[in-house]
Parts: sequence; structure tokens; C-alpha cells
Amino acid sequence: MSTLRVLHCDPARPAQAASSLEADLADCVWVRLLASGALPETSWLHSDDREWPTGPGLVLSTGGSSGGRQLCLHPVSNLERSAQACGAWLERIGLKPASTLAWNPLPFQHVSGLMPWWRARQWGADHAWLAPSLLKQPELLLSHSLRHPGWKRRPMLLSLVPTQLRRLLADPSGRAWLAEMAVIWVGGAALPADLAEQSRDLGLRLAPCYGATETAAMVTAQTPLDFLAGLGGCGCPLHGVRLRLTQQGALAVHCDRLAVARLADSGDLAALTDAQGWWHSGDLAELQGSATHPQLHLRGRIDGAIQSGGVTVFPAQLEERLLTAARREGLQLDAVLLLGSVNREWGERLVALVRWSSSEVPAEGFERLRRLVSDWSAPERPLHWYPCPELECSSAGKWERARWQHWLSSQPPAQQS
Repeated sequence: MSTLRVLHCDPARPAQAASSLEADLADCVWVRLLASGALPETSWLHSDDREWPTGPGLVLSTGGSSGGRQLCLHPVSNLERSAQACGAWLERIGLKPASTLAWNPLPFQHVSGLMPWWRARQWGADHAWLAPSLLKQPELLLSHSLRHPGWKRRPMLLSLVPTQLRRLLADPSGRAWLAEMAVIWVGGAALPADLAEQSRDLGLRLAPCYGATETAAMVTAQTPLDFLAGLGGCGCPLHGVRLRLTQQGALAVHCDRLAVARLADSGDLAALTDAQGWWHSGDLAELQGSATHPQLHLRGRIDGAIQSGGVTVFPAQLEERLLTAARREGLQLDAVLLLGSVNREWGERLVALVRWSSSEVPAEGFERLRRLVSDWSAPERPLHWYPCPELECSSAGKWERARWQHWLSSQPPAQQS
């Protein structure tokens, strides 16, 4: 029987957290990764009489994009198989994993920040931590990177979420830094069309990918050559991965590195997969191409959909559509989040939370947004618009919709624009 230890990960000292994790796993225990200062879960998770599967392994929190979080159990073997599959993908595109340098700006307590370090450790590659604040200061980021002994001497790999990519593309130093990368995996959320277009224009070697905490990181990835050739989506499955769609259009994944269990609210261990070993993601998707080489295209979250006037509306699709249209019209829009609000006549109606690029919002800004959606169907058009300067994704690049629903409920009608 294994036990559980809690490891708090200080974002200012990721190397220290990584060293502590190695020591804990050597003791053949389960380790719960938490952000520095975060409160542990309820007592049942940490009780001494809980029986854990044979260790070592990690207990990781999902991104919470559907409004709630789950805890997934991954034995170390899952992380090893995930790194092997990623290494095989690199070899297919002509890179030797051991010869690379992996830059890592993502939080270590999430699978997105854990796996770049784990892969480099397993491959024998070089690995460099990046403080999240550096990505907000591209000039400092570039000068910091130039001092690394592996800069441009090794093929450089990078994992980003779309929010980080957008910040870097907005700055000349950020664009120069990105141009030196051999592979830029972009995950955590679908890649917005305007970012894809700008990245292609700059010749950046993006590799849009799909993965989740439940799958021990990426299970599909598009090659940089296919991306630059104009191919959309998140690429084909990695080695050992099978994909299919449910009757509702949700993506299901089958592979040998799915979490062995999840922790239910009751404190019991529950199965992650169905009886045939498939994990049902809740991501609306399409599979294009052949049955042997399917190309994954994400279309939003099924569990984030709302019913408005008898029509099923997927906010994530509309957010990308609105952002793309706004930027083509020259509107300085940084982020938009569409949420469902209870409506007596329609059941629910969309409302929009908006963060502008500048603190000085042009007087006609919201009116121009309304005109942009004037030809959308009524269920798709936001009923109200809220300026929200603090609007942001989580550190893992996810929209925490429950958080912003709470923010919305606290706003007086006078705050609507």
C-alpha cells in the first residue's frame, strides 16, 4: 500500500520542486502537486488510512475548463510512455530528442509544465525553466535566453498556450524569440485563426496539439511543415493513440497512458474510462482525413454549450469568431468570454465579458462589437456586454467559467455596456 505526499510548487523555484518530486517518487509514494500556498483538498484525500494504488505516481488536477476540476491518478509509467510517444514524433520530423533544448514557461503543478521537464529528463535533453513573468516582457525574455549555453546550438522546443503566444506575437522581441524555435507546441485551447494566420506569415514552426491531464499530455500533434502549409486542426494521433467520436460529437481517446483512476467528490476512486477503455473528453470535435490518419479539429466544449430558444449554442466557437472579426476591423480587443445567463423567454442568453487592449475604451467600441454580430442568429448574439479588465485564463490557458460566472453574478445592471 502506498501513501500520499503533498508537494507545493513555488513558481519562482521550479527546479527545487522538480528535485523534491524526484526524491518523493524514489520513495515509491504518490505525490499531489499543488501551487505554492494552495490549500490541500478535503481531509479524505490526505487521511492516513486511505489505500492508494501501488506507487510511485502523481495526483494531478485537470484544467477546469468545463467549470469544475477533477483529480487524476497517473503512475510513473504513464508519464514515461507519454514522453516516449512525443520523442517518437520528434524523430519522425527529423529531430533527435536527446539533442534538443526544451524551454518551459508553464506551471509545474499542471501536466503542461510537468511534462516538458519529464520528457527532457527521460530523453537526456537540455531543459530550461522560464519564469512566467518573462513572457510578459519579451525583450527581457530574449536577452535572458541569449545567455543560455544551448541557445541556437541545439534545436529548441517550446510549449505554449494561445494566450502566451498572443503576447509574444505582439512584440518584436517576442517574434524574434519565437522565430528561433524548431517546434512550438500550442495546446490547452484551440489555436485562434488570427494567431495561426499571423504565425504562418512569420514562418513560425507551430505544432498545434491536443492533450489533457487525463491523457498525460499530448495525444495528437500537427507537424510544423503541415502547419506552415496551411493545414488546420491539431494533427494526427501520436503512437498508440486511437480517436473516435461519440454520438454527441464528443472526442473519445484510447491509449496506454490514460489516468488509472480519478478521485470522486465522495473521496472514492472511480474509473476514468468506459468498459472498453475509452476516455470521453467532452470536447466537441471533427475527425477529417482517412481512418488510418485522422486529423483532429476541435469545435468547443460540449459541456460548455447552452440551450437558447431551443438552439444549442457553443460559446467557444463564437468567441473565436468574434475575436477574428474584431481584429480584422481594427478593434483593440484582447479577450472575450461568452457565458450563459438565465433568461425567462429563451431559457438562457449569451452575455459577453470583454477585455480591451487599452484601459481607454473607445466610446464606440461596444457599439462596433454589436454591429459585428448584428447578422448572427439571435441565440448567438450576446444580449449584454460587460467590460472586464481583469478577464484572463488560468495559468494553464483554460477559461475557468465557474469563476467568471461568479464574477458576472456580482455585477450590477449598470455595469453593462
